[in-house]
Amino acid sequence: MKTTSLTERDVQAVKATGRDTRTEVLRRSIRANVPLRKTFVQAPRSAASRHGPLSQFVTGRDLRGLKAYLLIVAACSNGTDGWTTRHDSAVWARLMDIDRTATEQAARTGAWRALRRLQQRNLITCSRSGTTITVTLLREDGSGSAYERPLGKTEEDLYLQIPSVFWTKGYDEQVDLPSLALLLVILREKNWSKFPAEKAPTWYGWSADTHERGLKGLLELGLVERRQEFRKAPLAPSGFTMAYQYQRAPILRPRKPRKQVAVGFARSSASEKTGSSGPTGSTVATARRGR
Repeated sequence: MKTTSLTERDVQAVKATGRDTRTEVLRRSIRANVPLRKTFVQAPRSAASRHGPLSQFVTGRDLRGLKAYLLIVAACSNGTDGWTTRHDSAVWARLMDIDRTATEQAARTGAWRALRRLQQRNLITCSRSGTTITVTLLREDGSGSAYERPLGKTEEDLYLQIPSVFWTKGYDEQVDLPSLALLLVILREKNWSKFPAEKAPTWYGWSADTHERGLKGLLELGLVERRQEFRKAPLAPSGFTMAYQYQRAPILRPRKPRKQVAVGFARSSASEKTGSSGPTGSTVATARRGR
């Protein structure tokens, strides 16, 4: 009986990509939106410094580490395994797209080094057993405290939400470091907020130039919307001032989980059949801006 062997082209055609792998991680976590405490972006007003752990990624130019961290939050935050996730080091490398530009062994090493940087920042713990790497999430403020799901009841516990489409639609592959940092900043605030570049060093811990490049990058990618706000200013030469306001684009607005949609539809159908009515709607948490 004649047999044929797979060619390199055949293997590449069926091999999972980084986006495939990230999509599967999100599918397993059953998350339509990934919660991230706002203290990762900016410390509470009572803190000595307003800089959150995010500033370390920006000033350290660690885009790979930041992307890896956000994906770990997505993978662990459903809590099904004690805020822990484990994969072979080759899978970790593919999750970070390191395998696209490095040999297999170099990619495995690069993934471990990226995770070790996150551990040094007190955001995760990680360990190796053979080729398996186990990662456990810690609290987002970099304190090293054990992770708990944020409930939004205190300023330190308020959280932003990253829709899973950020990964499944490939936006994570397009953002540079300033753009990703500013995306988290905008997701942290209310719609149509102002983000003055001159405040960036004090509020967030990076330069005004980085701040402006991040906003420009998000506009070019269509991830945020911008509008002008005019105010009367009797002492200004023109008699008014203008400032830009920003909000997330519709694609990045939090999605209702499919299960909730299905349950809501079922309840609505049941009510129509019986002619009864009951309390409907959803609880909306209004977050303070915290600047």
